[in-house]
Amino acid sequence: MVKKRHMLKNNVIINTACRILFLSATCEGKKHDKRLADEAGYTFPQGSYVYQDTGFQGFGDATLVILQPKKKPRGKQLSVEDKVHNRHLASARVRVEHVIGGAKRYRIVKERIRNWKQGFRDQVMETCCGLHNFRLRFRPWNYTTCSL
Repeated sequence: MVKKRHMLKNNVIINTACRILFLSATCEGKKHDKRLADEAGYTFPQGSYVYQDTGFQGFGDATLVILQPKKKPRGKQLSVEDKVHNRHLASARVRVEHVIGGAKRYRIVKERIRNWKQGFRDQVMETCCGLHNFRLRFRPWNYTTCSL
């Protein structure tokens, strides 16, 4: 990563088939993931399973089932069960990285956008996410559902 660059950030919510269900507004890269999620105001159906990373610590409410990797305790090691649990969660959460990579397949998302028109960056990201969802329909294979 190159320092001293102005980065942009979006949060995405996907389903088990890797379709993008929600895309947050584009914001500056220094904004924390949880704050961006709180400001987006997305609500999940009651009883939903939410796979999240440690950047979203404290996000959600009592009606959600939050699945998050265990952190290593200070000065100690994770137990074998915790390592297996984290590996299992990572294998499910890697789909989010695949979706982000699918949207970044289009060069306009990866590179610097020099158009400063209001809302242009949001429209670019929405279009690329829509193209990702469209491309999923024509894959010869599909993801299976996650089970924990």
